Amino acid sequence: MRFGVVQHDVVWEDRAANYARLAPQVARAAGAGAEFVLLSETFSTGFSMTPGIGEPEDGPSAEFLRDQAARHGVWVAGSCPEIAPDGDLPYNSFVLAGPDGTVHRYRKLHPFTHGGEAERFRAGEAPVTVTVGDLRITPFVCYDLRFANVFWTAAEDTDVYLVTANWPAARRHHWTTLLRARAIENQAYVVACNRVGTAGDGLEHAGDSQVVSPMGELLATAAGGETLVLADVDATEVAATRARFAFLADRRA
Repeated sequence: MRFGVVQHDVVWEDRAANYARLAPQVARAAGAGAEFVLLSETFSTGFSMTPGIGEPEDGPSAEFLRDQAARHGVWVAGSCPEIAPDGDLPYNSFVLAGPDGTVHRYRKLHPFTHGGEAERFRAGEAPVTVTVGDLRITPFVCYDLRFANVFWTAAEDTDVYLVTANWPAARRHHWTTLLRARAIENQAYVVACNRVGTAGDGLEHAGDSQVVSPMGELLATAAGGETLVLADVDATEVAATRARFAFLADRRA
């Protein structure tokens, strides 16, 4: 399967502007052969914690993803602030929309306490793995990347980890190092999208979106501008790597 990672800037708290900016970028990815298109964390608002920033589940951001998936016949995913029917605070929801109208959700397990997210967002409860074609895909959001144990928990049932982020430039080396570590230690692909540009809170983002192989090799990467990262991933490569180096069997709980 070919993945297209759309490394993009975000207009602060302006959903309509972001939909208008991102629609042609999704079209470009699909035109380049991508079967799965990944957008950034909080692609429609920026990493805002303004009270009231949440939208209902299946609100405008999820609708944008569904529309783009149906329009181009591909999977499209990214995270957005969604309020579940049973609460007032939003989740940071990773929404995966399929071309047939299928929608899956993963809710970010680790709100970013250092940045105040834990006060404004609810935490999810468990990883989610979705089968797309012959790939088993497990998504995570930004700060989740620092917690190896949740990646380990899902490893045996995962061929591809998706990581979407608003990771600040000041800690860009943490981002790139941890992405490769998660691929190497779990012998799985990591497909990662980070935004670029300066957010409304003043934080700068360097991008560094990339696709990492199960052996930790960089298959594709980008620097600091808006661009498209493309790479092909293959479930048989995961199986072959794990058969050749049967490291996961030695992992202790």
